[in-house]
Amino acid sequence: MSDIGAYQTTTTDPHEAGFGDYVQLLKPRVMSLVVFTALVGLLVAPVSLHPVEAFAAILFIALGAGASGALNMWWDADIDAVMARTARRPVPAGKVQAGEALAVGLALSGISVVMLALATNLVAAALLAFTIFFYAVVYSMWLKRSTPQNIVIGGAAGAFPPMIGWVAATGSVSVEAALMFALIFMWTPPHFWALALFMKADYHTAGVPMLTVTHGRKSTRRHVLAYTLLLVPVAVGAALTQVGGMFTLAVAVALNLWFVIGAVRIWQRDEAVAEADRYAVEKAFFRFSLLYLFLHFAAFLVEAALKPFGLGGW
Repeated sequence: MSDIGAYQTTTTDPHEAGFGDYVQLLKPRVMSLVVFTALVGLLVAPVSLHPVEAFAAILFIALGAGASGALNMWWDADIDAVMARTARRPVPAGKVQAGEALAVGLALSGISVVMLALATNLVAAALLAFTIFFYAVVYSMWLKRSTPQNIVIGGAAGAFPPMIGWVAATGSVSVEAALMFALIFMWTPPHFWALALFMKADYHTAGVPMLTVTHGRKSTRRHVLAYTLLLVPVAVGAALTQVGGMFTLAVAVALNLWFVIGAVRIWQRDEAVAEADRYAVEKAFFRFSLLYLFLHFAAFLVEAALKPFGLGGW
């Protein structure tokens, strides 16, 4: 359990927070991925929203993602403070007090869910509410500190945005929405385990039971390969649905071939060699994983754009 009260008494050099500090509280880099995948889910859906409704839907989904980020920073202030990767976040850096982060997170949660319901439909709003709850409570408060499967199960929180976008447009879940969800869900473990391979010291210091800490790097490398192989049929399957087509399938095959090659290289790594070259292969795989997800969803958009010309789809 996070000892926020104890943390607040040790925060040094407090000052009045600026606008940029509150923006950082919402995890804008994570939000950008949420916005993009939710937008894709909304735009490739078979039902079109009015541009104003579509803009409102994406805005409130983004606010929901920001709420999740603020609540996560409130709860994780103690471990963020001892991890090099997160020590400069607004709460551990003393720029925003933990109580303020909690207030911002709760306020944005309520606003985003209610306004998404008014702008689109109750199903989309319910999914957004569940996503915020899942990330803030199920993942941050429970899974993250209790099990090495934290990122596997917790990855569902980041996988919901395209489904929410789809449901905002259609009012219901479909096979296409489920496979877009599954694509992100299966991508999340190899993505974060690659990061953990070269950031193990951070998680060890913070006492977070990441797989690298509990089972070691060798086991983590095997898991990266296993989940990458499980990801391939999901990615190809999504390309074979109504949101896909020949272009999307070609992109999926190329990206997943490259991703598997990268996972195999990680699996084959000797730890002494990896440490000697500062985990260059792992870092390259992690960076490519970001491009991998972006290009998959960009392919869905391109396919949708080609359909009016008779060039996209099946």
